[in-house]
This record gives sequence, structure tokens and C-alpha cells, in this order.
Amino acid sequence: MITRIQIKNFKKLHDVDIELGKAVVFIGQNNSGKTTALQALALWEIGLKKWNEKRKDRSSPEKRPAVTINRNDLISIPIPYLKLLWHDMRISNFKGFSDKAKKSKPTSERIKIDITVDGITNGKPWSCGFEFEYANDESFYCRPLRLSEGKQPQRMSVPIESSDIKIAFLHPMSGLAAVEPIAQPGRINVLLGEGQTAQVLRNLCYQTYEESRATNLSLIGSPADQKKSKWEQLTSHMKKLFGVEILPPKYIVERGEITMRYNEINDVELDISSSGRGLQQTLLLLAYLYSNPKTILLLDEPDAHLEILRQRQIYQLITEISEQQGSQIIAASHSEVVLNDAADRDMVIAFVGKPHRIDDRGSQVVKALKDIGYDQYYMAEQKGWVLYLEGSTDLAILKSFAKTLKHPALEVLENAPFFHPIGNNVPSEARRHFFGLVEAKKDLRGIAIFDKLELELQTNTPIVEVMWRKREIENYLCFPEILLAYASSIENSTYQSPNLFTTAESERRTVAMKESIQEITKALKTLNKPSPWDDTTKVTDAFLDPLFEKYFEKLNLDNLLRKTDYHILAGFVPVEKIDKEIVAKLDMILKVASGKK
Repeated sequence: MITRIQIKNFKKLHDVDIELGKAVVFIGQNNSGKTTALQALALWEIGLKKWNEKRKDRSSPEKRPAVTINRNDLISIPIPYLKLLWHDMRISNFKGFSDKAKKSKPTSERIKIDITVDGITNGKPWSCGFEFEYANDESFYCRPLRLSEGKQPQRMSVPIESSDIKIAFLHPMSGLAAVEPIAQPGRINVLLGEGQTAQVLRNLCYQTYEESRATNLSLIGSPADQKKSKWEQLTSHMKKLFGVEILPPKYIVERGEITMRYNEINDVELDISSSGRGLQQTLLLLAYLYSNPKTILLLDEPDAHLEILRQRQIYQLITEISEQQGSQIIAASHSEVVLNDAADRDMVIAFVGKPHRIDDRGSQVVKALKDIGYDQYYMAEQKGWVLYLEGSTDLAILKSFAKTLKHPALEVLENAPFFHPIGNNVPSEARRHFFGLVEAKKDLRGIAIFDKLELELQTNTPIVEVMWRKREIENYLCFPEILLAYASSIENSTYQSPNLFTTAESERRTVAMKESIQEITKALKTLNKPSPWDDTTKVTDAFLDPLFEKYFEKLNLDNLLRKTDYHILAGFVPVEKIDKEIVAKLDMILKVASGKK
């Protein structure tokens, strides 16, 4: 098992130190360095293997010992040229000018990629580091890590305990090939490293099945309560998860191919290529785990192709099997489900700023985060501020107003803000969520915008609490002229061709909207309800919902505009019609997001 990796000058990672455990999940946004960290482990293993192949048990010569690694050796790190491995593609540092032979010449030193891995083997801790130095676009040198500087630095030894380390990089399942030739273990590893998982799924299953068959034959006459073989365990898991029976793979000698089929619940027998991508992804993970015990498995998005319910099931299952097999799981994921499950029992590394653990908070913080969710804490760390609104429609309306106004808050609203809905419009719910997160992130900023409330909001707290002067945000876009502009607009008609949306059709829709407005307004008056243009009217429920039901009924169409789509109306509000209060709220959001006092 490996317990730590230190990385310097490798791709996105300049200088990081990452703690590892039996099961580890890397969490982070796209391009944050998760896959880079997995690749660093893969590169370290390549260096270890090359060193042991060529220099193991040899005494070091006086000159710098090194082995050469070619670009083609990097099967799990596909790149067109080797400079891409170096942080910011910088392979050397300028040192100054020499004065050799009275001629001033520029001098430089090579920048090295340093990767050090710590681990424990048979209860004995060890540390093994390698440095990688650029030679040209096709090759580079690998040496044990220097422990001192100078022309002949002292170097780390390569502990014998590290030689047993086996690392495998497993990419998400790609489209399964219709035909799969049989492959030797070395070729399977190459294809896996290249991300061609679809080329080896049947081979992995065949390996597991053949190993189990051989084991069963050797156990003839054993007690009836003998444990299930690995293949039996695999098929049992697949039946529980997907309700299918995976049939044993067959090797067709005449064609040199492996075929594989499965039974659906209704006993329909299908080729494995007919199954869903989620089933194939799960089968790939289980087959590799069972056929490769005592392996450090690097998983890039193991939850890919899986719906939310199965993401938790699969993650729990692969961590259980890996422990049974003496393996270690290091996974990179985007899944909130996997994050929350892993944080409760495994190790989670957040790639926000420098990679760091987020599952090791104090007891009070852990209690708060379990109630709120580690995914919420991760978002708080990543964004630094949180926005509370009634729902996503409010956010869309604010974006639309900001776009019309060309307000600078548009950028923070469009840049995936940490938005948390408070559909019940209860301030205490926003406070509970916010102050729970503050337990873990002390400098978190927040703003909550509520519909009109008959109570006073708190002031002088880390969370800014404000409310709309009108009943709700939709009141700021509900005007007769805006509704008529929507009705006469080609963009919101059912016609795909502008040529079919004639003047007559536009007038028909305008008349239908005018009639609908008059009828609903009259009905409200008859019921002694406030006018739809009154600031106290809850305009969505009392007016807009019945209005659009009536409007589309007159057009003999299904209702195409419901509450979740009312942000479309905001796009028809001209700048001069946008209330100053909208501008004030956008200013507040921008201030909180930027952290300005």
C-alpha cells in the first residue's frame, strides 16, 4: 500500500504533497489536477520498473546513474511530445552568464520532475523517489531522487519493498467493440493504459473465469461450504445490481476471439455488446479487481455512465472487493454521491488550491458536514461564497436582468456560482446551511434574497440577508406590455421557420394574450383578489399560471410556459423598465462574490 505521494514540476502540479490511504477519492472541478496526480503515480511506477530492469543490484557508477525512458513507454500518459510533462512546459532555468574564454555565454540548469512515493509493505515503511530529466521530445532520463545538490549528489536508495508495487490505470468504459481478439496479459495492460478499455472487457472476464475454473478443479472433494469462486462472486454481484445473469465467456479458437453473453430477466440471451454502458463499466471494474489482486488501482471517474443510486452501490462494492483482494483504490471523481459516501469512511482529497484532505475535520465540523453534505463544503471551498434564492428560476431571472443591464454581476452568476435553493422561503433554513458550512470554512461569505416576508431579517452577520420589496421576483417582470411582447415574438412561437410566422399569426397571438389578460384580471376582481399589477400579489400562482393556461388553450396548444420558464419573460423587459431594486440586488451579489467590504 502507498501512503503518500510528493510531486514537483509535473504538468499542472508544481509542488504538492498528497496523503493516501486504503481507499482514496480525488474530488475537484475539471482541469484541477486530479488525473494529473494519477498520472504522476503511473509515471513513478514506470521509472521504478525501468530502474529495476536495468540497474537493480548494480553498484552506482561515479557518473550520474540513469535509465532512459521513451515516450512510447508512457502508455497511460499519451502525449505528442515530452515537454508537455513539465510544469508550464519549462524544462530549464536560466542561471546567468559564464565568462569562459572571455566570452559571455548563457547558462541554465535542467528542471527535474520529482516524484516521491511512501508506502508500507509487510508492515515495513519505505520511501522511494525518482527524478526525471528532459533529453529530447522522444526520451528523458530517470534517476533515484537526489538528496543533496552538486555534480555528484547523494541519492535515495530504491528499497526492495517498493519492487512489489503494481499500479494499474483504469479509464472509464468506452464503446464496446463488437469483436474482441484474445490478448496476452502484457497487451491487455497496454490497451488499458491507453484508455482502450472496450478492447479488453471480455479478456478480463475470461481471465477471471479461467482462474476460477482452475481453482474449482483443484478443490474437487472440498467441503460443501467452500467459498464461492471469484467468477461466481462477480456474477452474483452483477445479478444483484442489474438483474442479469452473466454467462461464462467462451474462447473461439478458430477465430482467436472471445465471445460473451448474458441473460435478461425474461431469459432473452444477448451479446454483452447489447448491454448498457453502466453495466459494462461495472463489469469492467469487477473483472479487473478479481483478476488483478494486490494492485494499486487508479480509477479515472469510476462512476461514469452510472445513475446516482448505483454510484453509491458501485463505489461501496469496489472498495469492499479491493480490501478482500489486498488492493488499494485511488479514484478521481466528480460525483457528489461518491464524495459524501467516501468522506464518511474513506479518505477524500480536494483539488482546490493545493490538494488537501477534507474528511479529517474536527468532530463538531464532521457532524455539521454530515448533515449538510461534504459536496456542499467542497463547493464552499471552491467558490468562497454562497447565494441563497427561492429556486433556480430566480437565478435565471437575475441572469436575464443582468444581461440586459450589462451588469458585471452577470459574470459571477454565469460562472457556476455556489447556489443553494431555499424553496420554503424560511430564513432559518438558509442560516442553518450557511453556519454549518462556516464551521469548516471560517471565511465563507453568503447572501440570501428572500421573497417578501412579514418579519425583520438579521443584520451584521457573515451572511447578508435581504428581501424583495414586491411579493416575489416575478413581480418585476409582470407587465401587460411584456406579456404582449412575448406573445408576438417569433423566438417563442412554435414555428421553426420565420417565413411561417406571418403578421396574421402574430396578431392572432397578441389578441389571445390580450383576451387572456382581461379574463384573468376580471376573474381576480370578481373574487375580490388584488390586481395582478399590485406589488403584494403572488403573481406566479395568482396570475401568470392561470394566464398561460388560458392563453395556450386559446391557441389550441399545450402550455409552453410554466413557472420554471418565467425567466424567458425577463428577456423582454427593456432597460428603462427594470426596477432600480434589481440593480441594487445585483450590486449586493457582486460585492459578496468579490469579497469587498
